[in-house]
Amino acid sequence: MSKIEAASTPEREVIAGLVERVTFHNGDNGFCVLRVKARSHRDLVTVIGHAATISAGEWVTASGEWVNDFTHGKQFKAHFLRCSTPTSVEGIEKYLGSGMIRGIGPVYAKKLVKAFADKVFDVIEAQPDRLKEIAGIGPVRAERITGAWAEQKIIREIMVFLHSNGVGTARAVRIYKTYGADAVQVMSENPYRLARDIRGIGFKTADAIAMKLGIEKTAMIRVRAGISYALTDAMDDGHCGLPKDQLLPLAVELLEVAKELIQTALDLELAEGTVVADSVGDTFCIFLSGFYRAEQVIAERLLRLIQGGLPWPAIDADKALPWIEQRTGLTLAQSQATAIRLAIASKVTVITGGPGVGKTTIVNSILRILAAKGVKLLLCAPTGRAAKRMREATGFEAKTIHRLLEVDPKTGGFKRGPDLPIECELVVIDEASMVDVMLMQALLKAIPDGAALLIVGDIDQLPSVGPGQVLADIIASGAVPVVRLTEVFRQAAKSRIITNAHRINQGSMPDLSKPDGESDFYFVEANEPEIAATRIVEMVKSRIPKRFGFDPIHDIQVLCPMNRGDVGARSLNVALQAALNPAGDRKVERFGWVFAPKDKVMQIENDYDKEVYNGDVGYIEDVDPDTGELTTDFDGRSVTYGFGELDTLVPAYAATIHKSQGSEYPAVVIPILTQHYTMLQRNLLYTGITRGKKLVVLVGQKKAVAMAVRNASGRRRWSKLDEWLKQAAIASTTQIAKSGEA
Repeated sequence: MSKIEAASTPEREVIAGLVERVTFHNGDNGFCVLRVKARSHRDLVTVIGHAATISAGEWVTASGEWVNDFTHGKQFKAHFLRCSTPTSVEGIEKYLGSGMIRGIGPVYAKKLVKAFADKVFDVIEAQPDRLKEIAGIGPVRAERITGAWAEQKIIREIMVFLHSNGVGTARAVRIYKTYGADAVQVMSENPYRLARDIRGIGFKTADAIAMKLGIEKTAMIRVRAGISYALTDAMDDGHCGLPKDQLLPLAVELLEVAKELIQTALDLELAEGTVVADSVGDTFCIFLSGFYRAEQVIAERLLRLIQGGLPWPAIDADKALPWIEQRTGLTLAQSQATAIRLAIASKVTVITGGPGVGKTTIVNSILRILAAKGVKLLLCAPTGRAAKRMREATGFEAKTIHRLLEVDPKTGGFKRGPDLPIECELVVIDEASMVDVMLMQALLKAIPDGAALLIVGDIDQLPSVGPGQVLADIIASGAVPVVRLTEVFRQAAKSRIITNAHRINQGSMPDLSKPDGESDFYFVEANEPEIAATRIVEMVKSRIPKRFGFDPIHDIQVLCPMNRGDVGARSLNVALQAALNPAGDRKVERFGWVFAPKDKVMQIENDYDKEVYNGDVGYIEDVDPDTGELTTDFDGRSVTYGFGELDTLVPAYAATIHKSQGSEYPAVVIPILTQHYTMLQRNLLYTGITRGKKLVVLVGQKKAVAMAVRNASGRRRWSKLDEWLKQAAIASTTQIAKSGEA
């Protein structure tokens, strides 16, 4: 070897020592920056490398070389890192105090080490009752510590397994929660289950593990999993199935195997009943069996409800309508009177219409007439906020659909169903455009045959985030009586929010001119994303609060067409959080976000144990590094999260318009620029504007507003519910005709 070559090849060196501080650790790829008290080094050493999991106090052995970083100076770049549980008293205290074990922070770490020295881990594992010898540790905290220690050991195993198979470890806690102690075994036997069972782990991640485990590219387990994944991926766009001629090319691209092999795998999936083949119109489609059956059940249950008799005695509408007008002091319009007549005489009714058309007045009138007749009523909505609004508007108790059906936290299923139906004579569902096929199926299965059903929603809003287009399909089928309200009442017509929403809905440009005097609708021009972002932060922080008196965190909501981009929800959340609630010392950084007391946050998936659901908004009460816990207030109810569970929370100063469905806010600010072109649709803009109660401000380009207004196509959703309902209605009519002839 030449002298030049020798000089350019650094010699490998091994250093070992105690991790004093974890400066940075990326849970996704394991990259970490450590400050280490290394043997034979007087000063702390900076070590950079990769570790599945790492904590202060652990003993680390690193193999690598020294490098001079232009910004950070001398560092030890490790090609290999091995971590082990600390054995020294100093290391144990640091490790326990780092927040790795929920229930122990720096204060209790010091107390435990003082009491048990280097035998702490043995005590936690073998003699947990002795923990109660420490002042402040009672039975509850002791149980929490021992549980967290056991959990941490398994999570570490999972992390090591994932890391050794080249996969990031941010989802280790979620994997443990799903599979428990069997996690490594499950992943080894069929890694593709990860993509099916765990949010945030896609097919490609599971595939990477499978490749490492030696599963062949053409293995049938892989190809079959790929077909299910392609269909599951379609669910994210609201589809219940996909045309076969779309599914096969998607699977070929995803799996990089021959089309013939995919056809063989599809035949096996069809034979096993995992997927179902059927046509939608003239198009041959493949459905995931659960969604296919759910749409069938919705059609069957609606028809069963329609066919039964009314659960209340006949009501004379000519007497009931003057009675309700006298009680409320309101004069009902012809359209409202027609809707009320239909609802009190029908077993199933749909009422649809936009803002200002009197839906609330109609529902209130129906409820009061039926309540006076002693009818047992149940009101529900898809989200907590929508249920709360319903309660405030009607004066009757309203629950979320999940609460009404009584979620079983162990299974994620519902206690209420055919064997234990809900007790009622009329169920009213509000914000029905948000309800997807699985939730509607569960609700209809729990409604007794003898009960009536009133479905209320705005057909022109965005369809549900989950699969299907239940409200649209029910209306399109013609199988259920529908009242379409279009008349905007005089009082509502004074609102520029309402008049502009209706203009957009009809395909006309909203009035973006500067209003004379005070208004509830404004357009602020900003032709560049950076300018728009700066103006939005300025408006939320100072201009709107000063002029209208709104609280910047609690009253003003920024709603974005999408998550990505300079004026997407993610970027604006970072900017708004820094401007409105800069974090102090009491904070935690997890999963790419900072969380601090007073932050506005949103839950992004259903958590049946905690009883918080996708889209629920709360405010952080406290972040406690000692216990490794964060407490959030959701509508007056405190909910506690371990730091490892914070991937289900995101800051909510800005949110997507999709996530805002079912909610109303005193003030709404909407960025709308051409960089959002992929999402600029009429129903998206309409939905965003109708979320604002007292003030709506659009920030961006008139050209982008025009693009949204023109784009009425939306994306077609592949569902079969309207066909099931049409077929069922035709069959029912034929049956009635035959029985009449007999």
